[in-house]
Amino acid sequence: MANHLQLGFQDASSPIMEELIEFHDHALMVALTICSLVLYLLTLMLMEKLSTNTVDAQEIELIWTILPAIVLVLLALPSLQILYMMDEINEPDLTLKAIGHQWYWTYEYTDFADLTFDSYMTPTAELPPGHFRLLEVDHRVIIPMESPIRVIVTAGDVLHSWAVPSLGVKTDAIPGRLNQTSLITTRPGIFYGQCSEICGANHSFMPIVVESTPLTHFEHWSLLLSS
Repeated sequence: MANHLQLGFQDASSPIMEELIEFHDHALMVALTICSLVLYLLTLMLMEKLSTNTVDAQEIELIWTILPAIVLVLLALPSLQILYMMDEINEPDLTLKAIGHQWYWTYEYTDFADLTFDSYMTPTAELPPGHFRLLEVDHRVIIPMESPIRVIVTAGDVLHSWAVPSLGVKTDAIPGRLNQTSLITTRPGIFYGQCSEICGANHSFMPIVVESTPLTHFEHWSLLLSS
């Protein structure tokens, strides 16, 4: 999760988030190159005497027309690749349905007969030592590590948004509509998120906690919860 005074992204825990961070760094390098070039030209124009021979300079006009087009292509191609990767869902091992309510989440494991529960924020007075205030819940989402997961997101009342930054997931929960996304965790751990759509007075108090475990631990947990 994020730390105090952190300027960058959270550590990536899924392939999609790794691609997003890489594209972010790529776009920043392009922007830095453009800003450095513009600053250099502005400084040159202020320090040097301007020449009047550039009134009919077709070569320069050709360069400053083609160069921005090339830059846009360099930004668009990796961006489109990531968009298609985020929409691609191939034979998931598990389907999780997240339903947003005011102000809690309901989770259904649709591959199991009767595996559903509500997830409320843990009040500060009941928070165990070492847990995070306003981020911990009474029932976490448990998923198997290194397994493709399909997440179906909807809402039962108003607009919500199911977002876990370290997994690169942010999907709107809309009443009467099913949105879906996919995720794969690359390591075991606990990943925190929050509703990212203003949904009422207690919008800040409906956190999301996803716990990634080995497959054997997930099977044991599912058997205990189903029985």
